Amino acid sequence: MAEIMADCNDLKDGATVMLGGFGDTGVAVKLVDALRELSLSDLTIVSNGAGGGEYGLALLIKSGSVGKIICSFPRSSDSKIFEELYAAGKIELETVPQGTLAERIRAGGAGIPAFYTATAFGTPLADGKEIRVFNDRHYVMERSICADIALVHAATGDRWGNLTYRSTARNFNPVMATAASTTLVEVRKLVDIVPPEEVITPGIFVDRMIEVGDYI
Repeated sequence: MAEIMADCNDLKDGATVMLGGFGDTGVAVKLVDALRELSLSDLTIVSNGAGGGEYGLALLIKSGSVGKIICSFPRSSDSKIFEELYAAGKIELETVPQGTLAERIRAGGAGIPAFYTATAFGTPLADGKEIRVFNDRHYVMERSICADIALVHAATGDRWGNLTYRSTARNFNPVMATAASTTLVEVRKLVDIVPPEEVITPGIFVDRMIEVGDYI
């Protein structure tokens, strides 16, 4: 697994890393484990959640590699590692509503620097942000998110890097693949060709790919 990350200039201390997944579904666990083994520091993680249990993102956070996390659901039934470090002031948190998070990432991949949404208006999440009124409704300006690295999990990939996803394992993975300088992908199965009408992420967004099989 380490070979997919070898000589990757965007993998460095202080990098911003996007991790696909929703809960445990669609998470590139093998790539996250490989990232942890690099012993980097001060990473900013963009993810739907803050990890749980004693594996994947939770272990990456426990290792001390993560300085900040941008996510929608920092707490879950088994997010003990994150909660303890956050309470101790050892990790920074930026909470973003889930739809806004998805759109901030999509906008980053589309080259859109910012957009307006009514979500979060009148709440602490809007503090310090520009507010404008359109058609008598208040909107909050949200900036797009781009990353140095995206770690993506896909169902299949072909030799050109075209990807498909399985059901809800799709979640944040496709938009994250477009919003990073370097996209690393673990696929369950490598195939000769993904039929054009089935391609979800075009290979132009994929830099490196590795087959991991059905490990979960």
